[in-house]
Amino acid sequence: MFNVLLHNDNFTTMEFVIEVLISVFHHDEPTAFRIMLQVHNEGKAVVSSGTREAMEADVNAMHAYGLWASLERAQ
Repeated sequence: MFNVLLHNDNFTTMEFVIEVLISVFHHDEPTAFRIMLQVHNEGKAVVSSGTREAMEADVNAMHAYGLWASLERAQ
């Protein structure tokens, strides 16, 4: 299993991050808001988990929106 991490940056708005989390990962608004705050305050947060192939696709989707994301092996 693998995780997709979303990383904080200094130029993407919080509102845009929430919109992407809702549209790409189908998180509800409270969950998307919580994840966005974790990224903002802690520098990164897990946004999805699954097989390596699926998570690579999720990372690519985040990159397509101009967001900084990476893949890590789940513990």
